[in-house]
Amino acid sequence: MTATVDPPAKQMARFIVLYDTPSDIEAFERHYNDVHIPLARRYPGLRRFTRSHEPATVIGEPCYMVVMMDWDDMVALQAALGSEIGRRTAEDAVANLARYATFRGMILQLDEV
Repeated sequence: MTATVDPPAKQMARFIVLYDTPSDIEAFERHYNDVHIPLARRYPGLRRFTRSHEPATVIGEPCYMVVMMDWDDMVALQAALGSEIGRRTAEDAVANLARYATFRGMILQLDEV
């Protein structure tokens, strides 16, 4: 009997940002849509950019918006965050979005099983 070997699991990397409810929703959305999204979409190697407004909270505190960005792997994600556009996007978030909302981010390595 010959043993079969499963192919290695595909790994992807995801950057998630959770935004609390902005103090000025209109100003936040205007800047986010007009400036921040166009910057973030220029991340090198970005495969997917999705967001969800007012996600249903199952456990923990609710948030206003969740943004998810996917790359092929952790190396590509880290390179994107360290790139010139990555620095500009981070600077924009701190200088402009933080005026209206508290936010937090996390990086996930996704293993397909």
